[in-house]
Amino acid sequence: MHVFVLKGDFAKLDSALPLLFELGAQGLEEKPGEVWAYFPERVQLPLAGDWRELPEENWLESWKRGLKPVAAGPFVVLAPWHDWSGTERRIILEPGMAFGTGHHETTKMALEALASEDLSGKRLLDLGSGSGILAIAAAKLGAIALGVDIDPNAVSAARDNARHNRVNLEFRQGSLEAADPPYDLLVANLYAELHAQLAPDYARSLAPGGRALITGILAEREETAAQAMQRAGFRQVGRRQQGEWVLLGYEK
Repeated sequence: MHVFVLKGDFAKLDSALPLLFELGAQGLEEKPGEVWAYFPERVQLPLAGDWRELPEENWLESWKRGLKPVAAGPFVVLAPWHDWSGTERRIILEPGMAFGTGHHETTKMALEALASEDLSGKRLLDLGSGSGILAIAAAKLGAIALGVDIDPNAVSAARDNARHNRVNLEFRQGSLEAADPPYDLLVANLYAELHAQLAPDYARSLAPGGRALITGILAEREETAAQAMQRAGFRQVGRRQQGEWVLLGYEK
């Protein structure tokens, strides 16, 4: 088995990871300070990283065994092969072909923050929806949710995950231009610099009094996003932190 190793984590490498699937990766795994991309054979990659060789074994089954359920707020995120006897609301995801399995601090914080909102009947936009986990959670909480992502593979995976979870919501390929504003709530798990760039568009996408939950932000970059949101007319109404990652809540 051939493994391409990139330094960093899922959030820091977000823009590069879809390319790995396009070029033949069969799975991704986050290690401390690294992301491992598994390939059946070596390919030319326009990314900085190192190739490693692993003994031939059923790596996919080994990876599945190591993937544990994740509890976040009222939810538990499960793969299809997991058993669960708890009372939490289940979000079932097929991991591997899109980002967002619930294991990263940013996704956990976003799930917890969504659960603290009154979403019944509210219009919600999940920007950069990946696996669809946040839009699915919002739909389970009563929201009318739309997820958008620039990666067609992620959109396809999100649609499959929505069917597995028996929720009625829509996913579209694209970014904010693919949405139909105004929304009552926007949730985006991106990174600080992109939040700063998109802050004026967030304001245009939300109804008066609408709220934004933005995460994927390293604590050391928090001010970059916070200042841009303030300039765009937002008032900060919440903050969560897990480890080095921050989620910020805003009201328009």
